Amino acid sequence: MVNRVFTVSGDRGRMSFDMSAATVGFAREALLSGDAATAVGSLRSLPTRGHEANYWLASALIAQGEHAKAAEVMDAARTAHALELAASMQADLSKLKADGDYAAAVASQLYRANHVAAASAVFGLAVAAGHASQAGLLTYGLSLQHQGRAEEAITVFRAAAQAYPSAGAHQFLLYPHFMVENGPARYAAEARAWAQIYAPAQVGDVDLPRRPLAGRKLRIGYVSPSFARTQIHQFIAPVLETHDRNAVEVFLYPATAEGEDVWPAPTAIRPIGHLADADAVALIRADEIDVLADCWGHSAGSRLPLFGQRCAPVQVAWINFVQTTGLAQMDYVLHAGPQQGPSCDPLFAERIWPIGPIFNPFRPAANRPATGATPALTSGQVTFGSFNHPCKLTDETLAAWARILQARPAARLLLKYAYFVDPVLQRVTRARFAAGGVAPERIVFEGRSEGAEYMAAFSRVDLALDPSPAPGSTTTLEALSHGVPVLSLAPPTGAPAHNYSRCLALAVDAPELLTDTWDDYVRRALDLTADAAALDRLRARVRAGFDQGPLRQEAAFTQRIEGAFAAMFELWAQGAGQSRSAA
Repeated sequence: MVNRVFTVSGDRGRMSFDMSAATVGFAREALLSGDAATAVGSLRSLPTRGHEANYWLASALIAQGEHAKAAEVMDAARTAHALELAASMQADLSKLKADGDYAAAVASQLYRANHVAAASAVFGLAVAAGHASQAGLLTYGLSLQHQGRAEEAITVFRAAAQAYPSAGAHQFLLYPHFMVENGPARYAAEARAWAQIYAPAQVGDVDLPRRPLAGRKLRIGYVSPSFARTQIHQFIAPVLETHDRNAVEVFLYPATAEGEDVWPAPTAIRPIGHLADADAVALIRADEIDVLADCWGHSAGSRLPLFGQRCAPVQVAWINFVQTTGLAQMDYVLHAGPQQGPSCDPLFAERIWPIGPIFNPFRPAANRPATGATPALTSGQVTFGSFNHPCKLTDETLAAWARILQARPAARLLLKYAYFVDPVLQRVTRARFAAGGVAPERIVFEGRSEGAEYMAAFSRVDLALDPSPAPGSTTTLEALSHGVPVLSLAPPTGAPAHNYSRCLALAVDAPELLTDTWDDYVRRALDLTADAAALDRLRARVRAGFDQGPLRQEAAFTQRIEGAFAAMFELWAQGAGQSRSAA
């Protein structure tokens, strides 16, 4: 009798599963054929829905424009999927919902494994169960940010900054503003708010000695957690290695001296990671630096509060952020010039100093392979690609990419980044594309790779797609260095990010990679991929443009930056250097 009851129960479960699977399959076909209403109706008819059914329901609701309801259903799918993943890691699901500290520990384990979407769901349970810590809140915010859930990340980071006030905690709040509506203005306001708290303008400026430049070398200092072991290495190495040591003295202020012995002599290495702000300021002033450049911006490990205490006569922001620092004491920010579109000066606490056709040079890997043919020539199938951080894949970006894939039904899209190993993030991303009528199997994911394996990935991409409003930087430069064309949305709005994208395409002499609207972007992607032979010729031209253009003219850029720094210092010496209206 017991066996019979078990068998009947199993049959009913199997029948329920089969009905659910059939309904999901029916809804899938309806949605992908453009009938979102039928997909919604069929999925809502299910007595219970697992996370797969909810993913499809969320896709159909997005297609119908029911975004609030879609977000609710997507969150239910994400949470259920995350709990399934946590259970596969032997997590105690009942304890996850009752013990906040236990849930936070499991979420941290998921986060360390790059399962950021799963981690955010479990962090949510941890907070609901009473867990509260600075590290937990910041990691929770990062797990949201890394998925592209920028507004939610902002909410969590703001709570962390209020509960655990510090310069470092508050800085986490700035970055996700790059991805939100009206982001440039919102970011600028938040940067100024940070500066008012942690680097307030002083009453009267620090009276630094005025040392004439005549007859001596200009003393330039750079500040960053590291110069040899961070993402700025490929940008700053060309400058540090081509500085004219007969004209300038170079000082580096990293956190530690580890790995910084690679720079040409004479380069003074002054570690400041162990120093309190006051002691670091005293060290920099004792070095009598003329121009001090921050190369890190509002990122973890920043020492921007030092600049609030006026370490040097001239203070400049460069490299890692092209947006404002918010500091009244930061005199200049280096930008490519001339600026396109309306002035973005109101977004900056600093004065923008044009530095030539590019924001910075870029040195590709020494073992970069030769450019091969565009893969569509042999495969007969177009492969679009994006190696950008998932946080940049906004709804507007994915909607445009979905339109491109709809119009190229044989094409696929390769998304490559460390966080795309997360099965929950993969499934959510596919659900977002399905809302635009793109079958999930057409989106291909790859995680992190390095060296030759990473460089080989570019040989599998015919056309890279740049996101907006937060475009690629290092990823775009790496693609261009391998000859892969990168299509960008870069209207002449004056927004710093748009100007950055524009200068990269022009630097490789490929203006056809720039578009002004999403409609233009979609049409251009289709035009560029309509003829594989023409795309192959563009590939060769992009590689040549990168290798022969201003991005690789290292000495010329360094001469421009030395000239700019000297001119800034002379303005200061004349009493006009710390004014946005200075000539």
